[in-house]
Amino acid sequence: MSAPKPRFDRAPAPTPPQDGDAWYAPETLAQYESAPGVVAAVSRRGSDGDSHDRTTEFAYDAREPPLSPSERADLDRVREHFADTQRRRPITRQGAVERAEAGFSPKYERTLDRLLSGGPGARRRLNYHALRELRLLGDATPLALDDDVGVADSEAAADGSLVVHTTDFAPAITDLDADSAFVDRVAAERLRRYEVEFAGYPVPVVVYRDGLLGSDRFATRYAVLEPDLLPGDDQLIAECKKRVWEASTEDVIGGGTDRHAFVADRARQLLSRRLAGRNTREWLASTRYRLRSALADLGVGLPPIDDRYAEDRLDDLVYHVLRDYVGEGPLTVPIRDPNLEDIEANRVGERVKVVPRDDIVDGGRVPTNLAFDAERSFVNVVTQLAAGDGVELNASNPSAKVNLDPPGVAETVRCAVALPTISEGGPHVSIRKQAAEAMTPVDLLRSGTLSTDLVALLWLCYEHRGIVLFSGPTGVGKTTLMNAHMPFVPFDDRPVSIDEGSREVRLPHETGVSLTTRDHESEYKRVTMADLMTESNYLNPDVEVIAEINTPESFETFAEIVNTGHGVVGTTHAEDVRTLVNRVVEQDLPAYLLEEIDLVVFPHRADGQRYVARAVEFLSPEQAERLPPGSGETIEKGDTEIHFNEVFSRDIDGSFSLSGPADPASPDDRGFRLLHRIATATDRSPESVEREFRRKRRYVEFLDTEGVTDFDALFDLLADLRTDEAATVERLQRTAVADGGDEGEQ
Repeated sequence: MSAPKPRFDRAPAPTPPQDGDAWYAPETLAQYESAPGVVAAVSRRGSDGDSHDRTTEFAYDAREPPLSPSERADLDRVREHFADTQRRRPITRQGAVERAEAGFSPKYERTLDRLLSGGPGARRRLNYHALRELRLLGDATPLALDDDVGVADSEAAADGSLVVHTTDFAPAITDLDADSAFVDRVAAERLRRYEVEFAGYPVPVVVYRDGLLGSDRFATRYAVLEPDLLPGDDQLIAECKKRVWEASTEDVIGGGTDRHAFVADRARQLLSRRLAGRNTREWLASTRYRLRSALADLGVGLPPIDDRYAEDRLDDLVYHVLRDYVGEGPLTVPIRDPNLEDIEANRVGERVKVVPRDDIVDGGRVPTNLAFDAERSFVNVVTQLAAGDGVELNASNPSAKVNLDPPGVAETVRCAVALPTISEGGPHVSIRKQAAEAMTPVDLLRSGTLSTDLVALLWLCYEHRGIVLFSGPTGVGKTTLMNAHMPFVPFDDRPVSIDEGSREVRLPHETGVSLTTRDHESEYKRVTMADLMTESNYLNPDVEVIAEINTPESFETFAEIVNTGHGVVGTTHAEDVRTLVNRVVEQDLPAYLLEEIDLVVFPHRADGQRYVARAVEFLSPEQAERLPPGSGETIEKGDTEIHFNEVFSRDIDGSFSLSGPADPASPDDRGFRLLHRIATATDRSPESVEREFRRKRRYVEFLDTEGVTDFDALFDLLADLRTDEAATVERLQRTAVADGGDEGEQ
């Protein structure tokens, strides 16, 4: 009896691997090309292979282009060549994808041409692996290039493997260790990318959020994407800086010559000669270059590139020379970044921290990819920052507070520096930057910082030469609030700013004057606060601005100015009313001086948001007695009772309320004192001041509706209102109607 014939019709038809009926890959759940040449697969792992088993796990695997033994040897040669260089890796997944699509830059291509051989297929595979090793994320590259991978977890697997969550499967265990290099960047999310200008070089900056759980205490980070270096570039840069330093710059630079341009030209000359000379001496590279040229003439292989070195390599080297020679080392780009408020370098080897502005990150410090690797370079930068403001740091004077004026920086930059003499772990630097563009009340209204009522109240105080203090800790926006309302000072008044903080004051007035004193705690003092007081009195000011009322001298100055009857606007470091009272008493100033202050505004900062939490007015005992029961508060200092009344407050839900004025004809209403003082100073009735307040409030609403967010435009508009209110109102109404008509036609 013959054997039965095989029954081929019993075998199922071919199906995709992810199909549950696929007999040849029962454990494969998904298989797809995640990137050109890379195939990702998700398979089932479990105790019995049952997809409904709760113990079932998923495994993620990626197959990259395979290499032959000879190609692996070529790749090893590439690794060895670049072993001693620090290369900039992508920070986020988006960065990895963009770099993979862009490929190598010309300077890398020229180097790889010397190191690699083989046909187009071999070169294509080697290019992928070389890009993966040198410019991407190494073993983590396939994960970063896979759009289906959303979250990475370094602590989910018991065996220490990295776990990822894909679009359809989670959790999926990979063959990577959780502590492998660059796995923290696999699921990093780019929040913002922009460029910062330095010496003509646009330097990319990335703010991103880490997507790897358990990798870092800081979820948000800031990275400066400076040009990376090829092997031998560090030596070239060091030699170039030495040669530039040896040049007699005092004789060459002068007469308005741009120092940046001089160093850049000198560095470009030196480095171009060194690069050309180095390539000429590399006889093996030259021989290979001639051989490839001969083969290309015979139609075998690709012709070599004619240039001895890539132009982008020279540009990158010149950038690093400029950064270290005329910049501030690792702090160069952050100092010039207008999106940062604070920059802090605390010790050698630790990441530099920055505080981005609210529109970049919702508050708080974030670490950077910048650090000082050696104490000597850190000391050089600290000494340079101090010297830029005429201060010499030494053992007897190890710290200083200085103002910086770097080229190309429009902001006011204030800096505290210290040498290792008084700073553990090396020097430290703390930099505070004020925005170059002053905000307006409309900006503050739209950001939820304050309300229309408080803007109108501050308008009254600024215009009628009241005494206003903005009080709070560092970084809550005191100076921002003060500057935003400076256009409310009448255009024909004369504001005078006093003391070191006057550099932060924005005066749009043609009549304005800024007087500054510098006390560097050295063997000499240029100008004292008393000198400025005398000087300002001769200037016949209407409003005096003291941006930092914190030192005994500034408090004394404040007291003297209050007694002159001039208007005063200033800031001080006191978080609440009690702290402010304590500081005034500690400076031996009379308590009745507080009664002369018309309004104290207390801004706060919480969860990255800045807002005015409270505004108060101080009262005399007689005024406090006229308040309704339960109104007002009292602070006892020895035998003295200090009374104050809350005028403005922010509720828990974020809404604002103005306690007064409601009916200034009634002496019991809260807010009566401020309006009464303005009425007395202007020889008017409280009712007329109340009407002025409401009129100003309507103007503030109009400014908000029309979006008047330009500082100078607001100042010009207020000047027109003061010159001829009726004509200005008619013009504004006509413009508003015309704009409304245009919008209707559109």
